[in-house]
Amino acid sequence: MTALTIGILLIVALVFLVLIGMEIAIALFVVAFAGVWIIRDNFELAMRLLSITAYNGIADYLFATIPLFVLMGLLVSISNIGRDTFEVAEELLRRLAGGLGVATVAANTVFAAVTGVSIASAAVFTRVAVPEMRRHGYSAGFAAGTVAGSSVLGMLIPPSLLLIIYGVLAEVSIGGMFIAGVIPGLMLALGFVAMIILLARYRPNFVFDDPELVRMRGVAQIGNRMTGREMAVKLVPILLLVVLVLGGLYSGFFTPTEAGGIGAFGALVIALARRKLNRQRIWEVLSQTGMVSVGILILLIAAGFYSRMLSVAGIPNAIGDLVRMGGLSPYAFLLLYVVLLLLLGMILDSSSILLIMVPIAAPIAQTMGFDLIHFGIVTVIAVEIGLLTPPFGISVFTVHNTLDDPSVSVESIFLGTLPYILVMLVSLIAIAVFPTLTLALL
Repeated sequence: MTALTIGILLIVALVFLVLIGMEIAIALFVVAFAGVWIIRDNFELAMRLLSITAYNGIADYLFATIPLFVLMGLLVSISNIGRDTFEVAEELLRRLAGGLGVATVAANTVFAAVTGVSIASAAVFTRVAVPEMRRHGYSAGFAAGTVAGSSVLGMLIPPSLLLIIYGVLAEVSIGGMFIAGVIPGLMLALGFVAMIILLARYRPNFVFDDPELVRMRGVAQIGNRMTGREMAVKLVPILLLVVLVLGGLYSGFFTPTEAGGIGAFGALVIALARRKLNRQRIWEVLSQTGMVSVGILILLIAAGFYSRMLSVAGIPNAIGDLVRMGGLSPYAFLLLYVVLLLLLGMILDSSSILLIMVPIAAPIAQTMGFDLIHFGIVTVIAVEIGLLTPPFGISVFTVHNTLDDPSVSVESIFLGTLPYILVMLVSLIAIAVFPTLTLALL
């Protein structure tokens, strides 16, 4: 067998190992090691390449962004900033048709700008927003679907762990990825808001259990329940943190790593000021930061080893040659790539898809003339749709498990996320066709 044939068989083996439940990092290590050993028929070379990858894979100042942003997100979560943001948005938007749904999206957008983890957003707003929406007559499926759907903003609006992982795998600027994610993230948020308002007006039975009762309650509510001072007290901490981190990053005053450090320090100050930290919580936050960060860093080392195996097998060049000989245009290749990502999203988690696909696809995309930053935003949006699609739908299951309500089925939540998936698909097409939507701020 040729090296190319062996490489393709190993990719199939990798997907199989992940599907039967093997941890993605272990599967990557096993497949990469076996690939180098078989292709070069040299066990010592495989061991040497593994040791070099393990040492050099994350021996860079840039990788400190991962634990710092994880720490910032955890500190923000325990400070109840997500709840406060939702309460202010609820107060400002309660007279609007579908106002609580819009408030959930608005709060998630702000929360995403300081956490960067979709699952964290889903867990926080399930506890905060779903009970409030249910109390105001929203259907259980739509309320839970709104939380799951808007939680994907956490992986696109910077800082985002997926953007960091893609930047490392594709060897592009993480700061550039963050800046490129701003306009697409805001597009998605505005698309979600427009969709909720339109559904509340023209398809109220999909949004509410009893639309007429909800309308009557809305008319009956007059006057503010929260003063401007109270709203300011709740919003100022997170707005200052967003301005500090993103303002410093986009102005070029901070590097991504420095922005992570400043953000983590700011989140620590907020948590201490709100008296949300004690000895036990500090230990829990540090332990979770360590576990999440080490997990991601090991994945990146494994992905680096896997990428080197692909290079040894010549897979990226071979697939690129096949694409060109097949007469596929760049956008035909992009379409096939996105469809593959959407299919993989039904069975694999976001990180696994990136780790498997980006080392193969990014070199091909670059040779076909795509800007890798634009290609990365398209990739992340396509992968994020997988968080909402059955049967895997990790955001949906996170909401369902956090809600822990037997009356709310997983199927009803998947149905509630359908409008959000449609908005994401439309945004994905627009961003793929018009690269300036991602590159305008660079």
